[in-house]
Amino acid sequence: MEQRFIGIPDLAGADITAPAEGPAAVVVIDVLRAFTTAAWAFTRGAERIVLAASLEEARAYKSRHPDWITLKDGPPAPGFDTVNSPGLVRSLDLAGRTLVQKTTHGTAGALAARNAPLLLCAGFTVAAATARALRAVRPRQVTYVITGDDGHADEDLACARYIADLTAGRTADPAPYLRRAGASVRAAELADGVRRGYRGIHPEDTALCLEADGHDFAMAAAVEEGRVVLRPSD
Repeated sequence: MEQRFIGIPDLAGADITAPAEGPAAVVVIDVLRAFTTAAWAFTRGAERIVLAASLEEARAYKSRHPDWITLKDGPPAPGFDTVNSPGLVRSLDLAGRTLVQKTTHGTAGALAARNAPLLLCAGFTVAAATARALRAVRPRQVTYVITGDDGHADEDLACARYIADLTAGRTADPAPYLRRAGASVRAAELADGVRRGYRGIHPEDTALCLEADGHDFAMAAAVEEGRVVLRPSD
């Protein structure tokens, strides 16, 4: 199995469609916090998550579908029901609901990879389930999209390496990967945000993002009626 690790800017020149030798897959990684938040939303009962390309697009979805729940990075804002925080989302009753998610890195990466034959979105909390989904398909090529820091975010690289090792059949202790992620610049920024009382950051966000394999489902994205939609996948 060929495995490669690239940033969002590299997707423009990458062939992520199925190679001649067999199927291909793309795994978009955003540990802190988009896809940890998404995993908690599904655990709380959400049916699907529509990924928005801009704040304006998210607000437009909300205008047309008032019952959809919108969330974004940063502090609360008009047109948005909540924020991109696993600590906050895990307290919501989302049974049967549709969410609209717009984040700086995770949703941007998934939208950029929308043409992949198999598109999975992941953080540590769904890592083992993501590896299981990849092993079931047995792709000849897996592209891991490191969404943070133009492909250099330590927390996303650590998660990608963990999933890659599990997918390759190697028994991997998550602890070293989690330590690397916990020492990342972004983890330090979140901790500083908590200390300063920034709105939009829950005190338990970082800890929730650094829990390995807490949810027993993968998250697959596909184009539905022109929208990129994320759903839980066995």
